[in-house]
Amino acid sequence: MEMHQLRYACEVSRRGSFTAAAEALHVSQSGVSAQVAKLERELGVRLFERGSRTATPTREGGTLLPQIAAALDAVTRVRAVADELLGLTRGQVRIGTVIGCTIPGYLAAFAEFRRAYPGISVTAREGNSVDLVAALASGELDVALIAHADPLPAAIDAHTIIDEPLAVGVPVGHPLASRGSIAPRELANQQVITLAPGTGIRSALEKTCAAAGIEIVPAVQVYSPEAALSLAARGTGVAVLTASMIGTPLAAINIRGSAHACLSLATRGEPFAAARSFTQILRTQLGGT
Repeated sequence: MEMHQLRYACEVSRRGSFTAAAEALHVSQSGVSAQVAKLERELGVRLFERGSRTATPTREGGTLLPQIAAALDAVTRVRAVADELLGLTRGQVRIGTVIGCTIPGYLAAFAEFRRAYPGISVTAREGNSVDLVAALASGELDVALIAHADPLPAAIDAHTIIDEPLAVGVPVGHPLASRGSIAPRELANQQVITLAPGTGIRSALEKTCAAAGIEIVPAVQVYSPEAALSLAARGTGVAVLTASMIGTPLAAINIRGSAHACLSLATRGEPFAAARSFTQILRTQLGGT
């Protein structure tokens, strides 16, 4: 058995298909399939039932895949302990961020850490918050900036940076622009532009609508607040974000009784030296509660 075969099998399990795993790993689909098949021959069992577009763990796979994930995590921690003994002279920090993260404090922290510890490599991975939570919980990430509307799992330590209710961004001449606030039900009459599923904003919107007993189907879903704001400024619809995200030339109107969208800096358990230092720099740059 080789390490990359174990990683490939875990990624297929997590993604649910060989194609999605190959995209996440940046290797060919045939390469992933061949290496997992080689691992299966080595183990003497089939790990996955292969469909035309899906890969489902077999009964044996359901037993072995958690053990494979634990073995990978153990190897990662062996390296981390060695790096800990050597201090902050080498090692790596794996950070996950929401898609399109351009928060100035995050970029400043990244640059400050690289200047202070040039021997430590930093890898950044973007994804929606659901995937980031899963990757942090499984040990694939050391630190993550997670946008969420619900409390994070108890195993994850979170430092909240932003905690805000939702607001609507509209051009100054829009009929809603003079309003101080609107009821969630009024969104049903608007072309709503908001973030994609798996983001904190979208989760907060869904919670808000559920509490109000309504269903809102967004007219447009995007992956960055900047895209939502640009479309709203061009009259495509109304942007549902938080008030701090909405600036000129748009007006921000609060949504009464909305759920809160949060951005948190999260770690799992007690990080090792490199991750601790990076997290501290991030906390200093980002602020929050």
